[in-house]
Amino acid sequence: MSVSLRQLEYFVTVVDEGSFTTAAAKLHVSQPGLSHQIQALERMLGGPLLERLPRGVRLTPAGRTALPHARASLAHAERAASAAQRASGVDAGELHVGTLYSISVGVLPAALRAWRRTYPDVQVRLVEFRHTNDLIAAMDAGRADVAVGPTPPDWDGPVREIGAEQFVLAAAPEAALPGTATSAPLAELADHDWVHFTQPSGLAEILDSACARAGFTPRAAVRTEQAPSALNLARSGLGVTLLPGNCVPAAFDGTLRHPDPPVQRMLSVYTRVRPDPITAAFVDAICHHWMATPGHVSALLKPGP
Repeated sequence: MSVSLRQLEYFVTVVDEGSFTTAAAKLHVSQPGLSHQIQALERMLGGPLLERLPRGVRLTPAGRTALPHARASLAHAERAASAAQRASGVDAGELHVGTLYSISVGVLPAALRAWRRTYPDVQVRLVEFRHTNDLIAAMDAGRADVAVGPTPPDWDGPVREIGAEQFVLAAAPEAALPGTATSAPLAELADHDWVHFTQPSGLAEILDSACARAGFTPRAAVRTEQAPSALNLARSGLGVTLLPGNCVPAAFDGTLRHPDPPVQRMLSVYTRVRPDPITAAFVDAICHHWMATPGHVSALLKPGP
């Protein structure tokens, strides 16, 4: 006898709800029937997964080990059903999009809005990461249907490059940055305070690498995980930051400069297998949006004091 998805669902629900009583009500099954399925699962896995307490349940060591695998199995089954629907031409289901936090802020919103005009019944779930390596690993593990991020090295599946993402320097409106009205030499920013990013973060690595090439280590005044937070902190006068230009809103009234030398990363959309028609339409929407807004960063640049 093999483990069933129903048993895994019951196990996860009991854990999430904290008791058999509330889990049974949520699942619309009897409590004895729920207990029977959990006991059958425990027999197949070789031992107890849950410790029954007077007021709830607690995971056993075996249960803690099994829980993430149970969640992953349920998520994989859900994605498989959704992918089968999309491949069959059913305009419904769910599309799991893997990406980086900075890209979900800057690149995806307009493209998703345009794509959903054609597929309003397909729900989108973003699976977001701070580092490119985590995104690639998630795609390898099947946690997303399609990824939008830096071009992965040696990817076995389909890859479609969408263009180079330009990075900008941002600071307070009154910041006196060196250089011209549109660019600032990175080497001349060695004595400035920086709004940096928390490790491990792809944006932190990009900032450190750019400054290292310019001959210095950035002096971090504050660190944050998110590009929008870095932009706000730089705008408030806490230091200079380096972030993707697509994260800068049109209403930003601080100082912006192109770094000299330029900093950029090539972005792609990639999948494990040939995309179904609905996923392919999403890829087209991303590429179309990118090509339609090539001047976004340059349009935002404004002279400082």
